[in-house]
Amino acid sequence: MSAELQEKIKVQGDLVRKLKAEKATKDQIDEEVKKLKALKLELGDDGGSANQGGGKLILKTAKGTRDYNPAQMAIREKVFNKIIEIFKLHGAETIETPVFELKEVLTGKYGEDSKLIYDLKDQGGEILALRYDLTVPFARYCAMNKIQNIKRYHIAKVYRRDNPSIARGRLREFYQCDFDIAGAYDPMLPDAECVKIVKDILSSVNVGKFVIKVNHRMILDGIFEVCGVPTSMFRTICSAVDKLDKSPWDEVKKEMVEEKGLQEDAADRIGEYVRMSGGLELVDKLLGSPLAGSKIAKQGLEDMKLLLKYCELYNCADTVSFDLSLARGLDYYTGVIYEAVLCGDAKDANGELITVGSVAGGGRYDGLVGMFDPKNRSVPCVGVSIGIERLFSIMEANLTKDSNKVRTVETQVYVITAQKNLVEERMKIISELWSAGIKTEHSYKRNPKMLNQLQFCEDAGVPLAVVIGESEIAAGIVKLRNIATREEVEVKREELISTVKEKLQTL
Repeated sequence: MSAELQEKIKVQGDLVRKLKAEKATKDQIDEEVKKLKALKLELGDDGGSANQGGGKLILKTAKGTRDYNPAQMAIREKVFNKIIEIFKLHGAETIETPVFELKEVLTGKYGEDSKLIYDLKDQGGEILALRYDLTVPFARYCAMNKIQNIKRYHIAKVYRRDNPSIARGRLREFYQCDFDIAGAYDPMLPDAECVKIVKDILSSVNVGKFVIKVNHRMILDGIFEVCGVPTSMFRTICSAVDKLDKSPWDEVKKEMVEEKGLQEDAADRIGEYVRMSGGLELVDKLLGSPLAGSKIAKQGLEDMKLLLKYCELYNCADTVSFDLSLARGLDYYTGVIYEAVLCGDAKDANGELITVGSVAGGGRYDGLVGMFDPKNRSVPCVGVSIGIERLFSIMEANLTKDSNKVRTVETQVYVITAQKNLVEERMKIISELWSAGIKTEHSYKRNPKMLNQLQFCEDAGVPLAVVIGESEIAAGIVKLRNIATREEVEVKREELISTVKEKLQTL
C-alpha cells in the first residue's frame, strides 16, 4: 500500500512542479497542492515512511527546529540562569503547564495568528493543540486554580507553524521566558516593573543597543475612534498597524483600504498618528490634541504619562520610546503594550547586519483570565516575554567572532595517575572529591598515558589536576598541579580537600 501511495505522491508532485514551471494560475496550483498534501497525509496514516520503499533515510531535523551543540548550550544555560536570577530579584516564583492544551483553550485568543497553532490528532476524545505561547496557559492556570495574586516566571518551549528563519532566530519550536504579575494593584506600578525587567535582561546579555517601545491599546482604540473606524473593525485594523515594523505605511494603508474595506480618508488620518513617537512631550502634545476628545484615548494617555514617569524613577527612561505604531496583534491585550527591538548594529563574522526583529514583547491583558472563569471573574494581569531564541542568534554570531573557546564543562579537578595499575587509587581520591562537592573527573582507561590526561585538562579548561604515583602513595601525599601555570605543590593526603577548595577560590 505504501509503495503505491508513494508512486501517487511522486506523480502528483511532478504535476505541481510542472504547473509552477508553466506559471499556471494560483487556484490551479493550490488545488493540486491540496491533493498532494492529502496523499502525504494518507501515507502518514498508513504508517509509511520515506525510507520504507528502499530509499535512503535523510537525517535532518524537522523544518523550523534545530539541534544545539555543547558550546551553544553552554551559552544558553548561562543566559537562562542570568534571566532566572533577574526574575527572582523581583520576587517571582515559577510554575509549569502542559506542552499541549485543549484546542478550545487556545482558539480565539491570538487574532490572525490563530492559523499558526499546531493542531494534534484526536487521541481518544480530546481535541488538543500545542501551546502557542505561555500567556494563555497561565491565564487558564489562574482561572482553574482560582488564583487572584501571583508574580510568576515560566521558561518553556512553545510551538508555531510559522515560516521559519534559523538565522533570524525565528523557529517553529522555541523557548519563551515569561514574567507576569497577576492581581489588582495601583495603575502602572506592575507595568513599569515589567519595563525595568526587560531593560535589565537585555543589558545583561550583551546584544548591543536596544529600544523598548511602549504604547497603549486604549490610545490605539481612541485613534481608530477619532479617525472614523467602525468599532467592529478595531481589532482587524489593529493587526494591520502591527505590521508597520516590517512594512512601509503605503503597504499597510493598502491592506486597510483594499483588503479590509476601510475608507481611505480614515486610513490617512490613522497614518498621521501612527508615525509619531517620542516621550513625555508627545503625551502632553496628544493630551492637547483632538485625540484627547476620545474618552478612552485620554485614559490611555494618562496611563502612559504615569508609566513614563515611573520608568524615569526606575532608571530605564533612556531606553523607552512612546511609539504610536506599536500595536501587537494579539487579541487579548487591553492596556499598556511593550516591544523591545535591537537598534540594528549587531553584525555577524562577515560584517553583515543581523536583523532579528523584536526581542521582547508583552503588555496588559485584564480580561484573559475571565474568559476561562465560569463566573467571568477577571484577574488583572500584565507581563512580558523575552524572545530568547532571537537573542541567542545574536550571541552565536558574536561567538563566531570571538576566538576564545567556550567552556562546555564545569570540571574543577582531574585526577591523574603517572604509572600503571593505579586506577583503584584514582577512584578512592575521586570519590572523596565528589563527596566534598568538588566537580571532578578521571580517565575511563585503566592505564592512561600521562600526556593524554594533561591534554584533556588543557582542552576542557580544567584548572587543577591531582597527580599520584607509587612514590606519592607511599609518602601519603599527592601533587596538586595548576594546569595553566604548570606549577605543582605537594599536599598531604588528609589535607587534599581543604587545599583544593582554597586553590579553587583563588582561580
